[in-house]
Amino acid sequence: MDTTNLSPFRRTIVGVQFLFVAFGATVLVPLLVGLDPATALFTAGIGTFIFHLVTKGKVPIFLGSSFAFIAPIIAASKQWGMPGALAGIIGVSLVYFVMSMLIRWQGQRLLKTLFPPVVIGPVIILIGLSLSSSAVDMAKTNWILACVSLAVAVLVLSLGKGLIKLVPVVCGIVAGYIVAIFMGVVDFAPVQAAAWIALPPALSDFHLPQFAWEPFFYMIPVAIAPVIEHIGDVYVVGAVANKDFAQEPGLHRTMLGDGLACLAASFFGGPPVTTYSEVTGAMSITKVTHPQVIRISAATAIVFSVIGKLSALLQSIPSAVLGGIMLLLFGTIASVGVQNLIQHKVNLNHTRNTIIISITLTLGIGGAMLNIGNFAMSGIGLSAIVGVLLNLILPKSKEETAEEAAQ
Repeated sequence: MDTTNLSPFRRTIVGVQFLFVAFGATVLVPLLVGLDPATALFTAGIGTFIFHLVTKGKVPIFLGSSFAFIAPIIAASKQWGMPGALAGIIGVSLVYFVMSMLIRWQGQRLLKTLFPPVVIGPVIILIGLSLSSSAVDMAKTNWILACVSLAVAVLVLSLGKGLIKLVPVVCGIVAGYIVAIFMGVVDFAPVQAAAWIALPPALSDFHLPQFAWEPFFYMIPVAIAPVIEHIGDVYVVGAVANKDFAQEPGLHRTMLGDGLACLAASFFGGPPVTTYSEVTGAMSITKVTHPQVIRISAATAIVFSVIGKLSALLQSIPSAVLGGIMLLLFGTIASVGVQNLIQHKVNLNHTRNTIIISITLTLGIGGAMLNIGNFAMSGIGLSAIVGVLLNLILPKSKEETAEEAAQ
């Protein structure tokens, strides 16, 4: 549906509605990693506008905080502090820039060679499972609140209809927060003290990221999974809008847009922003796919970012409520990795595939670390690189080669 058929008021309503679909994850990521949610809203809005500028305003995509970077940011902040972790996001941008150039040069053929499902699947599984202990630790601070938020999110995800089904995180957090208020465990003092209008830290305390090579290289391999997910999102959005965005404006432009948005997020002190699939689901339900509506969502995010009391209210959410959501969220991410392997029919009867998946998962879950002088790499990043190398080095049997040719 073209927005020319909608009044300006209805366009605005739909645009704000789309933001609320993305709202849960966009503010949940900064709350979990220790960043200000107002900054995340600001960088999501700015990032979306940058993306639309690069893609000639043709692709109806909203950029929000990515769950894929929760574990890496937490781990990097422990080693190099939050400024160093945010500087590492520049490395994520570099991956998008390189992929953009490769796609323009070679198309998707090279990407499929470097990052087949047998590599991407285990990496996505690791992204989901790497913080499972943190989810449990947060939930057990108050199991009642955790179970309430988890139960409501599960019910909405299982039984919800229409747009409600797309916001299980928001529903779970709201339910858990209400129960927390009745239990008297919410501190409203910071909310009362906060100003109604306040610039997010991204603007009121702007400073360049403290660049360091260690977090820069640490974040680079982490970006592999979101980059591949980006390609899938572009095709899904194209199917919903009945347009081929991979050809026009082109995947190289959408990839460049994501990279520039991530770069802007690092300079403003926000989490990485990438294409957001949930908004695509909202578009498929409402049948409104014009990019102008998404730009209204981006503008609304920027407006919300300067409401000081909203930021304070979000930060007053008890950790147990977030922990309950995380119990579902991180398991869901892991299941996406399993689904990726199944959908692409990765044959585990082939020894080569079993070796790649096994070593990738073992290194990631086991916490393996590579130290070279002052440089260290561990977790998802190290596992992703090892998976890529194993895929390139291990020979394929004639049967595997024949199966690939048949697909």
